[in-house]
Amino acid sequence: MKSNKVCAIVGNITDYKNGLGGLVENRPLATLPFGGKYRLIDFQLSAVANAGIRSVYAVFKHNEMRSVFDHIGSGKEWGLDTLLNRYFLGFYEELEEMQCKGENYYAAMIDYLVKSKSDQTVFMSSNILANVDLRQILQVHKNNGKNLTVAYKKFAPADLNGSNIVLELDESNHVKNAHNFKRDIDTSERVNLNMGIYIIDTQWLISSLREAYKTNLPPTLQSWLAEKLQTEETLAYEYTGYVSNIFDVSSYYNANMDLLDPATFNALFFSSNKVYTKVKNEAPTYYASSSNVKNSQSGSGSIIEGDVENSVLSRNIRVKKGAKVSNSILMPSVKIEENAIVENAIIDKNVIIESGAVVRGTNEKPVVITKGTVVSALVDSLIVE
Repeated sequence: MKSNKVCAIVGNITDYKNGLGGLVENRPLATLPFGGKYRLIDFQLSAVANAGIRSVYAVFKHNEMRSVFDHIGSGKEWGLDTLLNRYFLGFYEELEEMQCKGENYYAAMIDYLVKSKSDQTVFMSSNILANVDLRQILQVHKNNGKNLTVAYKKFAPADLNGSNIVLELDESNHVKNAHNFKRDIDTSERVNLNMGIYIIDTQWLISSLREAYKTNLPPTLQSWLAEKLQTEETLAYEYTGYVSNIFDVSSYYNANMDLLDPATFNALFFSSNKVYTKVKNEAPTYYASSSNVKNSQSGSGSIIEGDVENSVLSRNIRVKKGAKVSNSILMPSVKIEENAIVENAIIDKNVIIESGAVVRGTNEKPVVITKGTVVSALVDSLIVE
């Protein structure tokens, strides 16, 4: 499929701050570290790159831009760093300001769509983790002849929250109804989770957005598309691969822990669709003779001298001799000093766990240590029973 026939819009204004707390205090959900060396947005950008799409429009908040630019940079890893292959940025605050003035807050997006000269537009949100082959969905959309196609995955209700959209389908897999998930659904019955992946005919999208602001909907394309599922005949495409729905600390923790299962790891990273990320030229992780590492993954540039078990470690980690890390996620540049203990925890960037300190959560409620914190053995050890 020719790259100039399809463009893409990515981003997720829903930040899940109530569920993810300090993990998304200074970064968007999209750039939350995952799996040792990746960010969540890598899966959306890689799906776009693998489908031959070379024009991307991303929407974020102003205070999130540092994290976005630090990771995406020029877009080279995803083929977005040339005059013909580029990415563009929109700012959510500007959309809200235009809404208050009664102006068309989709104007910048419409301008992008017109200039893209594309036949179809892909929209992808960042809270759904999956390695999706967009080429398959694009082909189904083209054959169906409708203006709108949405991807879904059958999910257990226990793994959803109230912000998720679930779909009711007819016999021909067209959407009959779409609504926010309600917890009172029978927990034994799987529901159709809207994955936040849409294929849209671009000309229809342009003409619809030119009128959409008059209805005073929230100025996000994600919300607008969810509303359109109620009124526009929409085909639903069932995705059968691995999917993780991230909306709180537990779901984020479990998604990372899933990678320790070889079947899940292979499904995400060893399919025909490669996952690209920011390249860093670093030495491999060094495992000292004193180390004892079991069922764990580690990014590059780390030095492991202590015990690590059932954990996911990012880049530039230091686990010193006598330290013990288990069932935990360590983000970049974390230092675990001698004889410190970390169990069932999520340790954000640049955290230091001092010698003798104990950080201990549970599988159901992992402890989160926010970016830049120093945990002292005498004062700040954190234990959740």
